Amino acid sequence: MFRLLSAPTSKSVAVSCNFLVSRSFSSQKTTIGFIGLGNMGASMAKNLLKAGHNVTVFDVNPDPLHLLQKEGAVVAKTAAETGRNASCVITMLPNTPHVHDTILGSSGLLSIVAPGTVIIDSSTIDPNAVKQIHQECAKKKVFMVDAPVSGGVVGAANGTLTFMIGAAEGTEEFNKVSNFLQPMGKNFVPCGGIGLGQVAKLSNNLALAIQMIGVSEALNLGVKMGMDSKVLSKIFNTSTARSWSSEIYNPIPGVVPGVPSSRNYEGGFGTDLIAKDLSLALKVAESVKAPVPLGANAHQIYSLLSHQGFGKKDFSFVYEFLNKKN
Repeated sequence: MFRLLSAPTSKSVAVSCNFLVSRSFSSQKTTIGFIGLGNMGASMAKNLLKAGHNVTVFDVNPDPLHLLQKEGAVVAKTAAETGRNASCVITMLPNTPHVHDTILGSSGLLSIVAPGTVIIDSSTIDPNAVKQIHQECAKKKVFMVDAPVSGGVVGAANGTLTFMIGAAEGTEEFNKVSNFLQPMGKNFVPCGGIGLGQVAKLSNNLALAIQMIGVSEALNLGVKMGMDSKVLSKIFNTSTARSWSSEIYNPIPGVVPGVPSSRNYEGGFGTDLIAKDLSLALKVAESVKAPVPLGANAHQIYSLLSHQGFGKKDFSFVYEFLNKKN
């Protein structure tokens, strides 16, 4: 069994699973490339800068590039250029084709990075694609590993993300990857091998999507029957309905300040993205004949929201959809 590893406190150095988190490492300036500066990636890159690393960034959207440049990041002209002098490159991209092209494309990272470079993909993509990319990288003595994240935009901003790492417990690869990720996270979970980080993430998001729909349905019922939304949410959060979707990321506007539902469902984890993750989960489930009937229904609901033009809204928008639907 694996044990969950937490980042060291200021008073101690965490030792677990033969894994020592070195404070001297985090104090040294390391050059790290970061590709993909969306709602989470920009905050993750900013935390690397705060930790004192040299960070080279790239994104197709110029806005986060300008903001991070003001924070001290170097802006690369291409995605591959982020890896020219980097010890590690982290990718945080929308889907499998993006990751594949960014790393293995004719002008991708693998054409520039030096042997010994570590490539960490924190996107959510097909586990089988991770294995293929890993194999191609290994031919050039580049170590590529999947390390998708959980914790949302709040966790990204606060540097408290959980990383699900596709490496075995206690291995040199896991130790090295965890060191690079320290400024961005709190928990680092060895999932057992390449691609299994993605398996963990898809399983987590499958449960999350179902949970958010269930919480939204139940809250919507109570509100339509006359309950105050804050009172009902408090009852949920001190009773058996308590969940991350009700307590931390409540889908009703105004119940939890600062979350996407209280910002007109802007930012956060987009409906398009959770629909994509559910599609991947269904594909993987079919390959191993694992029944996912609730997952299939959740995929239909989020796909409907996307098709109706709400794909950029946070996935908690499902509450608003249910609330307004006749």
